This record gives sequence, C-alpha cells and structure tokens, in this order.
Amino acid sequence: MLPELAYLHGKPKSKGSLRVKQSDFKVFEQLPFLPCGEGEHLFVHIRKTGANTVFVARELAKYFKVKEQLVSYAGLKDRFAITEQWFGVHVPGKQVYDLSDLNIEGIEVLSYKRHNKKLRTGALTGNRFELILRDVTELKALNERWKSIVEQGVPNYFGEQRFGIDGGNIDKALALFAGTKVKDKKKRGMYLSAARSTIFNDIISERIKQAHFSNVQTGDVLMLAGTQSVFHLDEVDDSIKLRFSEKDVDITATMWGSGELMTSAAPAVLEQQVADNHNEFSQGLPRFGLKQERRRIRLVIAAADIEVLASEPSSTVKISFSLAAGSYATTVLRELIDYKDCTQRVIPKANVSTEQGNS
Repeated sequence: MLPELAYLHGKPKSKGSLRVKQSDFKVFEQLPFLPCGEGEHLFVHIRKTGANTVFVARELAKYFKVKEQLVSYAGLKDRFAITEQWFGVHVPGKQVYDLSDLNIEGIEVLSYKRHNKKLRTGALTGNRFELILRDVTELKALNERWKSIVEQGVPNYFGEQRFGIDGGNIDKALALFAGTKVKDKKKRGMYLSAARSTIFNDIISERIKQAHFSNVQTGDVLMLAGTQSVFHLDEVDDSIKLRFSEKDVDITATMWGSGELMTSAAPAVLEQQVADNHNEFSQGLPRFGLKQERRRIRLVIAAADIEVLASEPSSTVKISFSLAAGSYATTVLRELIDYKDCTQRVIPKANVSTEQGNS
C-alpha cells in the first residue's frame, strides 16, 4: 500500500466522482513543434479512447510492417480517458501514405505528416487537461480550494499511476533489489522509477509537515522556471523570496541515485533521513546506474479554468488546466477534491499494460 502523503492545503472537504464517463477525462498532448512535411519519419496525430500508448504503438508497427522499436511517442497517456497524442514511425523513402484503412480499436487518426527528426520520449512541452467532476459536494469549498491551487500550486507528487495497481511496482522494485531478474527493460525501468519516486514523494511530504514546502532555506537547490537549470542557495535574501513567490524559481528535492546530494545544511539532512528510511531503495538504485538528479517540489498549473455545468439535482463541475511534462493531473485533483475514480477497469487483454502517464 502507498503511504499517506501530506496535503499542502489540508484534506479537501468536497467529494465527487471522476471518470463516470470515459469522456470525463480528456488529455491533449502539446508538442513544441509541428512536423515539417518531409523526412524519414511519419508523424501520426491520434485520438485514442480506452487504449493505452504501448498497445497503439504495437498496432502501428503491424500496420506499417516495421519493428516495434521504429515506432516512438513523446509520452505515455492514461488509457482510461480520451487522449490526443503524436506517434512517430520511421519509414524512409518518399512513399505517400493513405491511412484511411488504418483500423485500430479505439483509435481515430486526426492528421499525419512527415518530419525530418525522430519523435523522442520527453519531446513535449506538456499536456492540456479537461476534466468533468460529478456529484460534487461543498461547491463553495471547491471553488475556494481551486483559487488556492491556482495561486500557490500543489505538491509535485508522482501520481498513483507511477506505482502500479495497489502499489504493485514498489513490491516489484523490492524484489528486483533482492536479486529477482527482470529481462524486460521497460518493466525494470518502471520498477526503478517507482522506488525513486517513493523517496521523492516522502521528501515533499516531510517538508509540508515541517512547514518548509514554501519556505526557502539556506542549503536548498533551486530550479529556474521553464528550465532544468539548478543552483545551490548559499543565503536566503529578500530577492530570492520574491523570485520564489513570483514562481521564477522553485525548491527541488532529490531524485535518488549515486553521487553526492546537491543540498546542504537542513535540506540535506532531511533528504538523507528520508532516504535512510527507504534503505532498500537508496542502496539499490545506484546499483542500476541511476544518478542524483533534481525535480521541483511545487507543481504550478497554467491556463486554469473552472465552470459549474450543473447544480441540480447534484453539482457537475468542469476544470481545465495545463501541466508541464512529467507531472500528473491526479496530483492536482488530490488537493482539490476527495474523489472516487469510477473507471471501469475491464479492457481487452491485448490492450493491457502498466503505464505511468501524465494524468
């Protein structure tokens, strides 16, 4: 079972239901570029309903008669949703394709065009989300909480998808560190990510409990907005506090691996203590080649909007927002509302895989 993590804004008063319908959860992938029209790679823009990313990639490989590794995508997306994302297929030559006969369950081709570079993992600016919450209680409290989230952000926790059903990826990680062999590189990567994310989440939770989530400390490592550039904070002054409040810089926590912690003083002590509490993980991760990295502890949402669609006989609310790549919509929802996920988890066997998408 996953540990109970601290809430930044306190546990939500409002309750509601998520994904009563599949159309209640929509994700729109945002790339920093569009295909140029020529090159060895065919970019296919797809709307998928109830289908996971890996399944679609395999079906595309069959359709184009290429090896699976020649089909790429920028990021994994939740299968229990309607999502729009790009896939890239390496098809050298100048053949002109007509995808009108592409028939994959739950898939609609929106557009396709050639490009001169491969679509690589992580090559996205973020995702846009449109979510419908039904049977919402305490509507006033929900609106007040939404304002706080927009202004202050939420903890940048890794979402429950990262850890598998009932936290199963954590058990697999423990087995991996105990000597169990896992030949599948993707599965091994998911288990390692779950272990690493457990340490990261606990560091954020501890900072919240100690009232240091929004309190910049000497010894912190800060990350510049819009980049992955970091710097060590030798001294806290008014300019740093202002930059933090204006979201120009963010506090970071370690993504555990080999090497020295970049933090010092109290932040380093806290990170080391949390890592020591997960000794199997902190000792095992470096053995698999992972190195110390940093990740923001605050998740800021952009282009945020809330709309009450119905208030009688029960409240239905639509929220929309954009998140940077690598963050989770369910992390935002966790701070906003005590929700029940009504997803029907019965899907075709061929369409099953454990994903860790941005949702």
